[in-house]
Amino acid sequence: MNVTVLAVGRLKESYLREGCGEYIKRLGAYAKINVVEINEERCLDNPSDSEIKSVIKKEGERIIKKIPKGAAVIPLCIEGEEYDSRDFSAMLDAVSLNTSHICFVIGGSFGLDDDVKALGKIKLSFGKMTLPHQLARMVLLEQVYRAFSISNNSKYHK
Repeated sequence: MNVTVLAVGRLKESYLREGCGEYIKRLGAYAKINVVEINEERCLDNPSDSEIKSVIKKEGERIIKKIPKGAAVIPLCIEGEEYDSRDFSAMLDAVSLNTSHICFVIGGSFGLDDDVKALGKIKLSFGKMTLPHQLARMVLLEQVYRAFSISNNSKYHK
């Protein structure tokens, strides 16, 4: 299985880089993992609604160019489905029956463009709480690792 995580922005904090690095290393036992960072669009400190829309659109265009051909796209967005860990694992197992490549997409500070969201038959949400997109990356990597652990009857998931 190939897993790609497309994420807007770079990890700035060392604890996030270390945490993500740990889960990427662990995931290597189950899948080929690739994290692709998409450049964040710059804007003013207090952007207008039209500036925010422009940022989302430009980041969306960059994301779409990086989606691997033939991959099942799973965008992370508030409108997405919430799963417990076992259901998330079962969903990934079901998706893997039809493809050997899953691509998760994490937007920037202002979210994801509707064109990117539309590419996902399945959309994922971590709940109604807002997470910084950099923290969402580490949570996603941990949950993907947990899902593979569940599927492979590992003791990680308790």
